[in-house]
Amino acid sequence: MKCPFCRHDDTQVIDTRVLEEGSAIRRRRRCSNCDRRFTTYERVELSLPTVVKRNGSRSEYDQGKLRGSLMLALRKRAVSADAVEAAITRIEEALMTSGLREVPSERVGELVMQELKKLDKIAYIRFASVYKSFEDVDEFTDVVREIQGPLPPGAKP
Repeated sequence: MKCPFCRHDDTQVIDTRVLEEGSAIRRRRRCSNCDRRFTTYERVELSLPTVVKRNGSRSEYDQGKLRGSLMLALRKRAVSADAVEAAITRIEEALMTSGLREVPSERVGELVMQELKKLDKIAYIRFASVYKSFEDVDEFTDVVREIQGPLPPGAKP
């Protein structure tokens, strides 16, 4: 770390403290050349992958778009804002831990569907109907059956 005062390369760490519930480290440093002290902060820099759309174009990940899609599917459904934020966090964590620099938009859609399936079955069906672009009623019926689970023995579909 270069000294901000004299630009000398050799600085010594005097004190290190963990801040903000472990999300940052504060370091007090001393320059061996000019003997001045200064503070540095160390934080993890996480970046989400670029989203590759179906047409091949690329765009930066946009949490606002993700939140908007979830909220549209969950419109007029009894799901708390905390549950939605937790779902967004899980989706973003899955994207970050994938280790990929680029992720297909289909993967983001699958993650959204997984979360909606846990949050609200109706919202899941709403999102799936748009996301999967159903061509006929049979495809829609298949998704509804998937949500309902297997039929009991002897029951008619």
